[in-house]
Amino acid sequence: MSLTPNPNGFHYQAIAYLRSPLKEKFGTPRQPGLAPQLQATVELIPPYNCAAAFEGIEHYSHLWLLFHFHQTAAQGWRPRVRPPRLGGNRYIGLFATRTMFRPNPIGLSLVQLLKVEQFGDTLQLAVAGADLIDATPILDIKPYLPFIEAKTTAAGGFAATQAATLKVSFDPLVIAQLKRLEGSHPQLGEQLTELLTLDPRPAYQQDERYYGLRYADFNLKWQVVNGVVRVVSLGQC
Repeated sequence: MSLTPNPNGFHYQAIAYLRSPLKEKFGTPRQPGLAPQLQATVELIPPYNCAAAFEGIEHYSHLWLLFHFHQTAAQGWRPRVRPPRLGGNRYIGLFATRTMFRPNPIGLSLVQLLKVEQFGDTLQLAVAGADLIDATPILDIKPYLPFIEAKTTAAGGFAATQAATLKVSFDPLVIAQLKRLEGSHPQLGEQLTELLTLDPRPAYQQDERYYGLRYADFNLKWQVVNGVVRVVSLGQC
């Protein structure tokens, strides 16, 4: 068997696209499951929006989403990268990380399956805990098998434990705004708290500057003061 690379490469196509309130890389959780209240939708495209193809999937609580790093694929791969968990100033081999700068820009995300929905010709999966931005192309969907994939004695390298989290506070005007939005966005405050407690700041910027973050139809403005994330405004796009 020849190990010479196929000059024509391998060609994959999206079977679905993720619809998420996360509109940009900044602020998106760096791993799946860190923001379990964050809900998204996997919207299947023809001819994969076929109910028969998903028969039995409702018996699984979690799914693997294989996806394409569509926003960074053109930047190519790098043999060594600087993971945020290592402070952004230490290099490590790319295959020892989940960086997006890979020879084949493919990622995987473990999500909770909430329900399967069909509206006419539209078939979609409601999921929670995805660490993907809006419009991410989904290449494949596979069930998570806990009896074989939940290895309690596995070593986690430099990311063996979850990173430290921050406390989050909302200024009074933001609290009042969240209360007014309870009818249309009942879990908005909890969702924003989950995202911000993960400290989205770049590892090399640990100061009190103001940051902006887009979530759904909202623009947040926030800063970190004495280890606490302070949300100062919540504007609508």
